[in-house]
Amino acid sequence: QVQLVESGGGLVQAGGSLRLSCAASGSIFSINAMGWYRQDPGKQRELVASITTGGSTNYADSVKGRFTISRDKKSVYLQMNSLKPEDTAVYYCNVKLTRSYSDYVRARWADYWGQGTQVTVSS
Repeated sequence: QVQLVESGGGLVQAGGSLRLSCAASGSIFSINAMGWYRQDPGKQRELVASITTGGSTNYADSVKGRFTISRDKKSVYLQMNSLKPEDTAVYYCNVKLTRSYSDYVRARWADYWGQGTQVTVSS
C-alpha cells in the first residue's frame, strides 16, 4: 500500500501565500519525479509544477515566478506566492514510484495521486 497525504490548502486573499505539502508513505522502493496538478470543476487536470530526482523543475507559464516546487526524500512541497483568484482549484500531488527492485530495474514507474486539497483565492 502507498499513501500520499496532502496538507496546506485553504482560503486566502489575492496576493497572499500558501504552502502545500504532500508526504508519501508505505511500500515504496524508489521515487522518481514528483509534481503538483490542479483541477477546476468542468476542466481538465493541468500540470502546475514538477521536479525530477536531480532537482530540475518545470512550471506552467501561469505560475512561473510565483510558485516554487521543492522536495525531499519522500515529500513534495509547493510554495505559492502572489496568489490570484484564477489559482483557485483543487490541487493534487503526483508521485512516480516503484514498489520493488524488479519494477525499478525495468523502469516500471507507476503514478500515485494525493486526495486533493482545495485552494481558494478571494479577490
